[in-house]
Amino acid sequence: MSRFSNLGHRLYQGEVSFDFVGRRKLWYSISGVIVLVAAIGLAMGLHLGIEFKGGSVYTVTKPGLTVSQTQDAVDKIVSSHPLVQSTDNGKIRIQVSSEDKTTASEFTGKLAPAIGVPAAEIDTQVIGPSWGEQISNKAITGLVIFMILVTIYLAIAFEWRMAVAALVALIHDLLITIGVYALVGFEVTPGTVIGFLTILGYSLYDTVVVFDTVKENAKGLTKQNRITYSEAANAGLNQTLVRSLNTTVVALLPVAALLFIGGGLLGAGTLNDISLALFIGLAAGAYSSICVATPLLAQLKEEQPEMKALAKRVAQRRAAEAKAAAAAEAGDGEEIADEDLPAGMVGQRGRAAGTTRAKGRPSTKR
Repeated sequence: MSRFSNLGHRLYQGEVSFDFVGRRKLWYSISGVIVLVAAIGLAMGLHLGIEFKGGSVYTVTKPGLTVSQTQDAVDKIVSSHPLVQSTDNGKIRIQVSSEDKTTASEFTGKLAPAIGVPAAEIDTQVIGPSWGEQISNKAITGLVIFMILVTIYLAIAFEWRMAVAALVALIHDLLITIGVYALVGFEVTPGTVIGFLTILGYSLYDTVVVFDTVKENAKGLTKQNRITYSEAANAGLNQTLVRSLNTTVVALLPVAALLFIGGGLLGAGTLNDISLALFIGLAAGAYSSICVATPLLAQLKEEQPEMKALAKRVAQRRAAEAKAAAAAEAGDGEEIADEDLPAGMVGQRGRAAGTTRAKGRPSTKR
């Protein structure tokens, strides 16, 4: 752990640096492949919960009654592939799609003798498809409003290029998370929607932290000729890298416990609604803030005329430094004009030339 902490300090001081911004084409390619797979999953369709498509929910309370026993009894009554689950408090929950034409009274009348429970003790809840449509519309409306408010805030607090980069990262995270839901066939419920909105907050938080550091590094950037905007952005990304990774790991640990232990080993299916969305979303959010948002921001900024001029000055300075170093190393005494030297090096030519002329002379010291 101490070595990891030392790495974080070295990253912050600039002693070690990973070139995330310079490899943006690689990250874009990886993201493109992942989003393409997610789009294929979306094309296959989402497994919407009964809250969105309507239907009937029956809850049975009987000690010793298993899911398999209930499933066998239900399959003999309806043929629309009903979903049977055990709840956290030991009850059996049965979901029947609205596509099935069996009425609630008819269903309970046939189910009660099959499982040995009085029909009056079977809790029945009928959800109309119109209610599910309202929930879907409200979820989409909330998501759109969230995106608009986020864009306005970032445009005011930072600038519009940062707002665009953050918005692209958020959409990137949403597409990946929803695509994974479609591929694994998990049911989309209101809890899933809550998970989607939660991961947007986490992803945005990570991105804003990085952008704030980049903004600090970019102050007065055009007044110098040592580093470009992309290099300043990459430095800010490295300075916050360990912090971002630590935050993500700490957030993922309890979510992983919910998903793999609660939902997998213990069979608590209701935990899967929100835990999978959080797990995939948090991982995608950490990746997008590092490998998508910041490289895209640097790409947008480098298109500005002043940043293009800065990149040109930096290249000229480095070329002049390389030329001066090569001349000093070769010892050929080549004269370099002052205008070819970068700022801060004018006046050093005589010293370098004196050093060159001194080579090869016999020492006067005895």
